[in-house]
This record gives sequence, C-alpha cells and structure tokens, in this order.
Amino acid sequence: MTDIQTQLIEVSQLRVGMFIYLDIGWMAHPFPVNSFEIRSEAQIATIRSLGLDRVRYAPGKSTQETPSAEVIASNVVPIVPEPKAKAEKSRRELLAEQNASLMLCEKQFGQASQSFRDITEQVHSQPENAKAESVQLITGLLNEILGEDEATIRLLSENSGEKTSLHSINVTLISLLLGKAMHLSKPDMLELGIGALLHDIGKLELPDRMRWQDDAFSHAERQLYQSHVAQGVMLARKMALSPLATLLVAQHHEHADGSGYPSGISEDKLSPLARIVALVNRYDNLCNPGNPSTAITPHEALSLLFAQNKSQFHIPTITAFIRMMGIYPPGSVVQLNDDRYAIVVSVNSTRPIKPKIIIYDHAIARDEALIVNLEIEKHLGIRRSLKPLQLPKAAYDYLSPRRRLCYFFERGGDTKSAPVTL
Repeated sequence: MTDIQTQLIEVSQLRVGMFIYLDIGWMAHPFPVNSFEIRSEAQIATIRSLGLDRVRYAPGKSTQETPSAEVIASNVVPIVPEPKAKAEKSRRELLAEQNASLMLCEKQFGQASQSFRDITEQVHSQPENAKAESVQLITGLLNEILGEDEATIRLLSENSGEKTSLHSINVTLISLLLGKAMHLSKPDMLELGIGALLHDIGKLELPDRMRWQDDAFSHAERQLYQSHVAQGVMLARKMALSPLATLLVAQHHEHADGSGYPSGISEDKLSPLARIVALVNRYDNLCNPGNPSTAITPHEALSLLFAQNKSQFHIPTITAFIRMMGIYPPGSVVQLNDDRYAIVVSVNSTRPIKPKIIIYDHAIARDEALIVNLEIEKHLGIRRSLKPLQLPKAAYDYLSPRRRLCYFFERGGDTKSAPVTL
C-alpha cells in the first residue's frame, strides 16, 4: 500500500475537507472506519466530543489546507463534549437497522422460495392451483417493486434457498427489475414475472442429475437436457398460462443471432419478454452454475456477456441490464482506490455506478461492519474487480465471498448506510 504522509493536528484546527485518522478503538466513535475526509461541521463536532487533543492529518489526501492561527482563533466555536457512550449507541442503532433490513429481505426471499416449491409440487396434480399461486406470488412482488420507492438489488447469504428455487427466484427478481427499468406496462410485468418464475418448470420432468447444464454431457444427454424447454411448454399449457408467458417459457434459451435452442429463431421472432429472461437466465447460470467450481464473478459475467456474447442478445436489453446492475453487481469482490478490499452488497437499480459495500477492516468485527454508500463517499471509488481467490486470506475470511449468489430487493430507503464519509 502507498505510504501516506501524516502529521498531528489539534482538534481545534479541524476543518471541512481535511483527511484525518482516528487512532482509537472502533467502538469509541460512530464512524464506519478510522480514516476519512471531513465533510461537515457536524462531523467536526462529533470528533471534538470524543475527548481527543490531537488527531493525525494527511495533507496529501485533503482538499483543505491547515488553517492559519488567525483563522483558528476567529472560527473556534465552543463545543459541549458528548459522552463516548453516545457514539457507541449511534453505531449500534445503525447496525441494528441494517441487520433488520437484511433479515426482512432474507425472510421475504425464503417465503418466495417456499411458494415456488409449493407451485412445483402442484403442477401435475393441481395445475390450476399452481397457476393461481404463481399469479399471487408475482402480484405481491409487483406491488412492492412498482411502488414509488426505488428498488435496491440486495445480496443475500448463500443459505437463503436451495439451488432450484434460488435460480428461479433470482431470475424472476432481476427480470422484474429490468422490466421496470425498461418501462414495461403492468400487464406485461405480470406476464414477465410468471414466465420468469416458471421458465425452467420443464426440468421437473428430468432426472435430478440432468437438471443443470454440464459441459461433460454426451450428445444424447445434451438433447435430453434441452428437452426441458418442450416439457416446460407442455406444463405451461397444462396450467393454462397465457400465450405470452407460455412463449417466454418456449424461448428462454433462444438467442438473437439464431444460435439458441430449441428452434434456433433469430431476434425478430423473439418476444420482448423472452429477450429479458434469456439474458438474465444466462447471467445467473454464469454466476451460479451447476458446478460451483466453474462459477465466475458477477463482474466477469457482465464483461463476458457484453464483450463476447453480445450478438446473442437484444442490444437495448443488454444495455439496460448493464446500466441497471452497474459495472460491479452485488457479490462482486473489489479493491478500492485506497487499496482496501470490499464486497458489493447492494446496487440501486436507478443509480448503479456507486454501489453499497462492506469494507474489510481487521479492527472491526465482520458482524459489526457498517455498509458504506459510495454514492455519498465521493472520495472513495472502486479501482478493480477481483476474483475471490485473489484476496489475502484474512480479507477472504472476513468478506466471505458466496459460492452461490442470491438476490432480493429492498425498497430504496431500506438499506441503511453510514451517514458520514470515510
């Protein structure tokens, strides 16, 4: 890491724009980490309340030079010290809000996964009920997603769902968010959600070991695997799904350049809804393949789709998808411009360039780490994406990159992040 030149400065000399270091324990202050650029007078007041005489200051990282003695004398305002317990309380409250929001997301994901399992169990014996439950599930999701609040794509733990339901819910949630970003009508959003939820329903007709694509399949095995599309259409008709949703099931493996299956149709014959699900399905299969050892990172998956597979997808759709997911989708492991390591935990689908992250800091326990919003912390940025195995062991253990990625959404205001700069 590059050496940073610092000097000690009296707390009475602190000004907005100075980059400082707090050489005290993390529980003794309410800030996410111990080094940051001061962005407000309120932060200065909080620092002065900590009872410190001096702090370390880095002129080279600051946008404000050390003020003269005359300026100091004319601007010092008496500060009434606040107890350190208040700083600890503030941090604890913020962590509690973050954890409550995450627990709500995981609970909702679990409920959606259970609903999906109930649907699959009824497809053969009670197809009308399976359809009704599908409509009910998607309608409930749309009532949340299409609300006035912005939607944040949130990374969940890999234990939030078993493999089949995890994939189906991932594809459904991301497809609906992409549909919203592309300004689809509410009726089309309902058809998109139902088709996305049931796109792989035909795999119920396959042996368990054949339900995930494997490059080692023989020609006969590959043909059997690909038959899940036709089986899915058969079940969609048995459930009396609409023509739009049924067509989506039929086309979710078709490509714009005609290289897909089962019909090898080209872009002009692909339905707009199938274009969305075909793309999202491919993305999730890259991040969550049947064999986890072949998984690539979300950042790599986006790069691969755009750089090498762009011809397979509808250009406006893939452009909207990348714009929504950001360059670093949730689950991406990154290195920041100050050399620290972090994992992206959520992306606002309308403002994806600056995601929310958790930063590796050995001085702070993993379950006590605050989410940092890079949209607010403008001096911080992402330098590059990393493969998880490129992380130092301590950072890998701390950030715990997921073997399988699953997502849900939060309403825009739900994800609490540190209200101060780093």
